[in-house]
Amino acid sequence: QVQLVESGGGLVQAGGSLRLSCAASRRTISPYAMAWFRQAPGKERDFVAAINWSGGGRDYADSVKGRFTISRDNAKNAAYLQMNSLKPEDTAVYYCAAGLAVGRLRNGVPEYWGQGTQVTVSS
Repeated sequence: QVQLVESGGGLVQAGGSLRLSCAASRRTISPYAMAWFRQAPGKERDFVAAINWSGGGRDYADSVKGRFTISRDNAKNAAYLQMNSLKPEDTAVYYCAAGLAVGRLRNGVPEYWGQGTQVTVSS
């Protein structure tokens, strides 16, 4: 069982930046692909970004390409999401997830979820 805890959310003005962190415990995340999802009020949870176990492969939703960067540090048992040029439409609860492969994560089939962290972007 992998426990995931997100942090780094908050309130930021449009155009600003935030860096989300996902700290894992109980087991190492080294074998797992990692991903970030988000859910805005009244909407479904959407895929944002994923990274494979080694960090050599990444995948992004079209809406965040060029603005967000996913990374991981297996030595620290953590994953990150650097968010730049934030827009009001990026406002959502952001969730960290661990899964068997980037493809499975992109299809919304993780093995583990975090509890989420709120990101609010003001205009």
